[in-house]
Amino acid sequence: MLKGMRLTLSIIILAISVVTFAPAQEAVEAETGSVYVIPLREDVDRYLGVFLGRSLETAESAGAELIIIEIDTFGGRVDTALEIASKIGAASARTVAYVPADSGGRGVSWSAGALMAFSCSELWMAPGTSMGAAAPVYQTTEGMQAAEEKTVSAVRGQMSALAEKNGYPVEVALAMVDADVVLKEIIVDGEVSLATAEEIDLMERQGEIFEIGITVSDIGKLLTLTAGQMERYGVSSGTVASRDDLILSLGFSPADAVVLEKSQADSVLTVLTSGVVTSLLLVVGLVALYMEVTSPGFGVMGTISLIAFAVVFGASGLMGNLGPMEILMFLVGIALLLLEIFIIPGFGIAGISGIVLILSSLVFSLQDFYWPQFDWQWTIARRNVGVVGGGVIGGLILIAVIMASMPRISLLNRLILKQPGDPDYGGKGRPDMDTAVDSAEKKSGPAAPAAVESSEKPSFVGMEGTAITDLRPVGKIRIGVNTVVAETDGEYYDKDTQVVVLRTDGVKVVVAAKEDS
Repeated sequence: MLKGMRLTLSIIILAISVVTFAPAQEAVEAETGSVYVIPLREDVDRYLGVFLGRSLETAESAGAELIIIEIDTFGGRVDTALEIASKIGAASARTVAYVPADSGGRGVSWSAGALMAFSCSELWMAPGTSMGAAAPVYQTTEGMQAAEEKTVSAVRGQMSALAEKNGYPVEVALAMVDADVVLKEIIVDGEVSLATAEEIDLMERQGEIFEIGITVSDIGKLLTLTAGQMERYGVSSGTVASRDDLILSLGFSPADAVVLEKSQADSVLTVLTSGVVTSLLLVVGLVALYMEVTSPGFGVMGTISLIAFAVVFGASGLMGNLGPMEILMFLVGIALLLLEIFIIPGFGIAGISGIVLILSSLVFSLQDFYWPQFDWQWTIARRNVGVVGGGVIGGLILIAVIMASMPRISLLNRLILKQPGDPDYGGKGRPDMDTAVDSAEKKSGPAAPAAVESSEKPSFVGMEGTAITDLRPVGKIRIGVNTVVAETDGEYYDKDTQVVVLRTDGVKVVVAAKEDS
């Protein structure tokens, strides 16, 4: 038992270490240079924030003078975009956002992409690109819906704060998030800029001389600007055709640039953290755990179950969502469930509490909050509940199928106790039981009459064994050379108690204490 626990702990540590630290090691071994380029050319998902954070650490530890964040995205998760914006804002090196327009990209920085771009100290764009439409939305069964005012207000405030910090026009940031903001051109001494309707009213009351131009963003419309408009209105620092041109414009040589692309391990982890794979891992973990509990000893199925759960938690740890609370909840839940199965008769509060704790720990490990406060957090929470729920339901269905199919699947016949009279007994089922019966007969003669249900088909009913663990009411006994899972009818028996088999029940036998003759 102790050996099995040590093996279990080793497997968990190894799996989490491989999942968590392998990609980080690759990032540390990157080249050194004055300019680091971090491409963010995909939808904003959970892992993108982790990749950016690790890349920023690599660049700064190498003494980078300039960090270029290439942004080419339609948008994505608001929480990840806010996380990325915070990490970029905390960088000590000079940060420049660049929206590229090469053959492999889309040439846009929309929604969450605009939020990330405004977090950089400078903003450059390629010709033919655009930026804007940063209002938060969430997916429903009826399609994309605008977020509630609470969420819009939070994102609007963050965009304004970033624009103010980095010297971008605040009114542009507001109009990209809030469809109620009206934005117009104003010309003062030949200089063109943008102003909100409220700002124009204030300028008129103060008697300032200016000319009103076109309406760039009307009520009910989110602001999206082209590369040319961004430069014209003083939002971007310039328009350049390529990355090399940008580096030259910033006073560096393209030869000094190091591009931190996603590694193969990063791609694997992106897949591992997807909802489908997480659900599949939960299915595998639950089914393997069931097959381990219903078979004697600690074997392959237990190892598979541990690895599956370790990968789920290890990937969540890499996302930055796994904390001591989730780990504690999971371990306490497992302990309560084992207590219910092996010690407490029946199934009650301990078992239900264990299941609730395990499921809650899995859901919380997929997100960085406990209780949702915004629409986008509710969307994430519902998704995570669906992922875990789908895994659990899939696992239960597969367990039911296995239970129904066990007698007919030769690979699983080792999990079923075969009786000497069964057609597939000896060879297909449990050949080691034949050895046990033969050995017992050689030592003490033929089995007692009670061990035979009929003259034509003998069974294990009536055979004697020894409890090798406490039976409370489930445990393990040894019959001959075999260790099998046993259960009583509710009685508790101590280890080394002599028992007799009353009946077989699928993967276990039902026993009672042997009466002294």
